[in-house]
Amino acid sequence: MEVRTIELLAPAKNLACGMAAIDHGADAVYIGADRFGARVAAGNSLDDIAELCRYAHQFGAKVYVTVNTIVYDDELDDTLRLIDQLRAIGVDAILVQDMGVYSRYLDPTPPRGITDKTFSFHASTQTDNRTIEKVRWLSSLGFSRVVLARELSLQDIRAIHDAVPEVELEVFVHGALCVSYSGQCYASQYCFGRSANRGACAQFCRLNFALEDADGKTIDRPRHWLSLRDMCRIDHLEELLDAGAVSLKIEGRLKDVDYVKNVTAAYSQRLNDIIRRSNGRYRRTSRGNVTYLFSPDLHKTFNRGFTSYFLYGRTPDVFSPDTPKALGEYVGKVKEIRGNSFTVAGTASFANGDGLCFFSDDRGVRRDNRGARNDGWEEKLEGFRVNRVEGNRLFPLKMPPSLRKGMALYRNNDVEFERLMKGQTAVRKIAVRMVLSEVEGGFSLQMLDAADGQLLGETVLKCDKQEAQKPQRDNIVRQLSKLGTTPYECCEVVFHPLQFNFFIPSSQLAELRRSVVEEVNSRCECDSRCECDSRCEVRGTRCENTADADSQNQDGTPCSSHNNISRTSQLAPRTSNDNRTSQLAARTSNDNRTSQLAPRTSKYPYLYNAANQAARDFYRSQGIADATSLETHPVGHPMLMQCRHCLRYSLGYCRKQGRGELPWREPLYLRLPDSRRFRLEFDCRNCQMNVYGE
Repeated sequence: MEVRTIELLAPAKNLACGMAAIDHGADAVYIGADRFGARVAAGNSLDDIAELCRYAHQFGAKVYVTVNTIVYDDELDDTLRLIDQLRAIGVDAILVQDMGVYSRYLDPTPPRGITDKTFSFHASTQTDNRTIEKVRWLSSLGFSRVVLARELSLQDIRAIHDAVPEVELEVFVHGALCVSYSGQCYASQYCFGRSANRGACAQFCRLNFALEDADGKTIDRPRHWLSLRDMCRIDHLEELLDAGAVSLKIEGRLKDVDYVKNVTAAYSQRLNDIIRRSNGRYRRTSRGNVTYLFSPDLHKTFNRGFTSYFLYGRTPDVFSPDTPKALGEYVGKVKEIRGNSFTVAGTASFANGDGLCFFSDDRGVRRDNRGARNDGWEEKLEGFRVNRVEGNRLFPLKMPPSLRKGMALYRNNDVEFERLMKGQTAVRKIAVRMVLSEVEGGFSLQMLDAADGQLLGETVLKCDKQEAQKPQRDNIVRQLSKLGTTPYECCEVVFHPLQFNFFIPSSQLAELRRSVVEEVNSRCECDSRCECDSRCEVRGTRCENTADADSQNQDGTPCSSHNNISRTSQLAPRTSNDNRTSQLAARTSNDNRTSQLAPRTSKYPYLYNAANQAARDFYRSQGIADATSLETHPVGHPMLMQCRHCLRYSLGYCRKQGRGELPWREPLYLRLPDSRRFRLEFDCRNCQMNVYGE
């Protein structure tokens, strides 16, 4: 039976979030650099990313960096230099959107010559990856992984995997949802001059709109018609893995460390349960066991309510029209109001400082600014802080005047949980076995992964041997097991030969222990940086990738031994993706086989997001002569969004399901309070709703 490696991929707003993600069970993290990432507010220095790489690689975890915005001509060289710098500090992969960046980096003049065995490129979800043809095309260009569109169903994912099994598929499993297909949203740019494809989304989809028909009549009260719930697929991970996904991605590069801890822990525990039941079918890509000091609860961190989205087809619960804000967890209903306090019917316990919220209402007849009648409930999310708690009686800091008996209450700030999350909430350690052996001229110490027996590192102590006059094993075990704050914990010390009976001073045992830990850490650090076929050292130690006596470290200094401790290099290189980048030119020039798979459009050439000349040249080589971008070539009345979410369906009038005649005259429009309108087009053939600027 083939064993499949699976990856839990967590977001990192900054270094602290990235390290917390690793500590709480992530197999990989994705983080933004200081420029050219699709979250402009979540940039990080190269020093911080390098530190994250060092920390993650100890556990065999990976670090991916998002360089997934479109770039302008005067930014292209800076972007290429940034990728060079990221590659040099040990980043495992770069996520890109801009085909100009990708083609120029992989096919430069003069050639750049990428030979890193573990460095690769992933096609960001911003490249709009929703079809077999698109994924096959990206794979043919050399992308080792494709991040699929969030809107795909389980059946869609399985079909893509079956058709293009050679490419890794990354799927989102948790977090905020954009209503438009990623990379195909231009509303923020069109309305506010802030491009989502440049990492500056103004969250147009979370705004409040009136819904009107072709005659300007209001169909329903103003609501957040485009605001989706948050994705939660924790109960469907095994199905996603069976469908061919290898990386399960948590959204949230703008979220704080508490969110990262809680969500990563919840998904990591569920993945471990799946692996235990899989009879060896699955294994995690990173090492180490996590001890959790809290119980994860997804309802206690920011969410707009949860949906599995389109995983099993279209469902009515995907959007959150009443509010784009976090409700939190349901805690009960208002039972009784008395003076400046009220009681709650429910089982939840409360603490001073908790934040609660509820929907206030005002039944009656309303008219909008055009005089159109709007009967029904006007709801508004209101919040307050609890000042004092006496059992189930709560005393708000200020009693909300609109609170009524029977209203549902939600807690969006749990101070006890928040206090717990501020402390240490997890410890990750790699269980290792130490093997102490007598060798010619001294002793060797090997560190093996206790889980699979893989040799992690080995060191040799050159010294004179002394027969022990009294038992030494207990002291040897004690000294070699002192792994302290390292990411390792010793579960066993093995002696070779079994009759091992030598006296080794505690100072030399400590030197052996420190040296083998340094050796293992050096190898982890080298894994993503070495350009040779075997591992080598990066800290002034001996490189053994070849028998060449003139081997050098990456800084150009001669390799040498370290004191009287010699390092061995008997480990196989870490498994990595094939390096296909040097063949890009052959694929993209005078070859129509791949151009047949490229996305095509004549009506909306800006959908290619080609904002620089290199990108336009790339698409021209693919047989597409008119590729451009809305940011550089604005057009009138553009298509701003392509959405799987459909308001006609949500209102109960899906034509494909034959739900009766429409009670309005189309087209429908969304209108902002400032009277700007946006036309809706229902593309039933593709089961899609498009939004146009007016």
